[in-house]
Amino acid sequence: MDRTERVELAVLCLIKDGDRVLLQNRVKKDWQGYTLPGGHVERGESFVDAVVREMKEETGLTIEKPRMVGIKQFPIDGGRYIVLLFEATQFTGAVVSSEEGEMTWVDRAELANISAVDDLQELLKVFDDPELTEFQYIVDGDEWLINLK
Repeated sequence: MDRTERVELAVLCLIKDGDRVLLQNRVKKDWQGYTLPGGHVERGESFVDAVVREMKEETGLTIEKPRMVGIKQFPIDGGRYIVLLFEATQFTGAVVSSEEGEMTWVDRAELANISAVDDLQELLKVFDDPELTEFQYIVDGDEWLINLK
């Protein structure tokens, strides 16, 4: 039995400042709306170094002591896409936007009132509930089902 599969690795980070979270209003056609900033892990790069680098590139902030809180995964052609979920409450610098989208601080109480990506509310449950560590998409025909564990 082959125990290997093709994997793409990425990171997302929930940057918090009190009751506010930093979101990116993505402009890419395949996943538009407000979401957490993130990006791919480069070959050989540590996951912590990847999230620090991606946050600097996409938000302008240098995050300190990012803490991994879970994993998001979904199937891709020939393998799986794995996203390591981090959160950070310590950072320096000034927020800037990137070609990926505009960065905006949003009060947690206002999240239901913004045009977010389809799964943002479910994804945030992994960050908020210490009993959850995994967000998994399961494909059933044409339907993508969310499984939180």
